[in-house]
Order: sequence, then structure tokens, then C-alpha cells
Amino acid sequence: MDTTRTPAPRLTPTPTPATRLAPGLALAFAAAVGAWAVQLVVPALSALLVAILLGVVVTHVWRMPEAVGPGMKVAAKRVLRLGIVVLGLQLALDDILALGFGVLAVVVVIVAGGILGTLALGRWMSIPRPLTMLIACGFSICGAAAVAAVEGNTDSDEDDVASAIGLVVLFGTIMIFLLPLLLAPLGIDDRTRGLIAGGSIHEVAQVVAVGGIIGGGALTVAVVVKLARVLMLAPVIFTLSLVQRRAGGTDAGALPPIVPLFVLGFLAMALVRTFLPLPSAVLDVGQFVQTLLLGAAMFALGTGVHVSLLKKVGGRPLVLGVVSTALVFGLAFMGMILLG
Repeated sequence: MDTTRTPAPRLTPTPTPATRLAPGLALAFAAAVGAWAVQLVVPALSALLVAILLGVVVTHVWRMPEAVGPGMKVAAKRVLRLGIVVLGLQLALDDILALGFGVLAVVVVIVAGGILGTLALGRWMSIPRPLTMLIACGFSICGAAAVAAVEGNTDSDEDDVASAIGLVVLFGTIMIFLLPLLLAPLGIDDRTRGLIAGGSIHEVAQVVAVGGIIGGGALTVAVVVKLARVLMLAPVIFTLSLVQRRAGGTDAGALPPIVPLFVLGFLAMALVRTFLPLPSAVLDVGQFVQTLLLGAAMFALGTGVHVSLLKKVGGRPLVLGVVSTALVFGLAFMGMILLG
């Protein structure tokens, strides 16, 4: 009799969410620590700028394994929002109120003018309306988050969404370097430059990077203005859903919250900073945590910037991206300068 036993098959453990996210998050946070170390050695270099540059370089010289994908996506979205929440500790409530009615009115003009102007330009350039709408909202409101939010209220497909997000990352990253260079020779004070940055740049992370480069009081005021643009997402999506229904399209999905949770968290931290006597050590720790969180997020966003985007997107959407970026910047520049 054959007594040889057949070995039991090895069971591959089912990966948990933590194990799936760990490689990408570890890479993003390692890059953030490296960027922070560079800033310690060269204080003139913002850790946030170094992080996004590192992401751009890495994506061109190294084919990242699929295992890091899930964690990198979380870094670019959830970690970013956590960083913005912690950033609230650097801002007192009276700084938010100090923006005033004039700045908020300019924000409305930027969003409305950017969307309507980009739609008109896209129609003139014969670019499909769904892609044009995604570009218009992404460039005028809050970048990739706006693209993803309005997708359900358009007839766009996956290629349209990928192209719009790619353009947001590409042109927003270009503005990180270009905007400070454009504003530096004009003799504009740091706060006004922060207002212009918050009113014109696409992604929150990119706004943070520019605010860090400008320095002074630019960072917090830039983020507050940017969050005011984020708040415009709800009325824009509501308007798009009404247009979709009246045109006989598919029923719009659930509307997003009027105020996103990370914005509420940001304001909650600002309230804590305003009404509680926090020691300087707590604020210093908060700033360090903020740098790590936002650095990891911007590294992840930087890996999305690749020259292959230029080939995939095509010429006309690229031109529309250039003109839309210039339009939003022009509205922000003129509005904030007039207020000054």
C-alpha cells in the first residue's frame, strides 16, 4: 500500500486593506521624510516642492510595481485631506474672517468665469463637451476631486476622466514653478501673492506647495482661498444635475456634501487654535505632522506627471489646458490686485 501523503495545498492569505496599502504609503512617507531632510539641509527649498519634484523624477526613471498603486492613491487623496486638517492648527479663525466679502466675491467670479470661459473655448475648438466640462471644473474649482465629482453629471468615459486628471496634475505642477516666477518681479506682498495662488492653482496640494515657496503669510491665506473654491463644488454639481435632468439625460447621482469633511476638520482645527491656548511645542509638532502628510500626498501626485500624458491627451485638449489655466490665473490676479 502506498502510504505517501499528498502535501496539503498552501493557502495564500487574503491580503487585508492594511497590507494592500502599506507598500504605497510607505514609499510616499519615505519620500516625505527625505524631502523634509532636504529642507533641513537647504532651508530655502520647501519640503513640499522637493516631494512633488521627487515624484516627477521617480515616475520617469522607475517603473513602480503595481503593489504600490493602492497606497499611492490613498496618499494622493485621504492623506492629503488629513494634512489639510492638521494645517488648520496653523490658522486662527479671525484669519479666515479677515478674507472679507471682497475676496469671497472674487472666488465666485474665478469659478464661474473659469467654467463658462473654458466651456466656450472648448466649443470653439471642437473639443467634446464632456471632456471640456471635466477640464473646466477641474481647473476652476479643486482639481482632480472636482473632475471625479462632476463625472456622474456628464456623459464622459474613463478616457475623458483620465485625460482631465492628467491635465490638472500637469498644468497645476507647472504653475508651482511658474506662478512664483511671474509674481516675484512685481513687488506684490506675500499675502496678495497667497491670495492669487489660492485663487488660481488647481489642486490643494499644489496650492500648498506654492504657498510654501512664497513664504511669509502666503501659505495659510492661499489654502483658505482654495478651500473657498472647494465650497463652490456643491452649487456647481447641483446646477449640472439640473441641466442634465432638463436635457433628458440620466438621473444624477447623490450630491456631495455641501461642506466636505476635510474642510470641516480644517475649520475645527482652526477653532481649536483660536479658542484654546496651545503651547508652541504642540504647534511645532502639528507643523511637522502637516509637512509629512502633505509631502506624502504631493509625492503621490507628482508620480502622476509623465511626458506620456502629452501623447495620450492630444493637441487640442493641451491647448485648452494652457488657455484655461491662463484664464483662471488672469481672473484671480486681476481680482486680488483690485482688492489690494
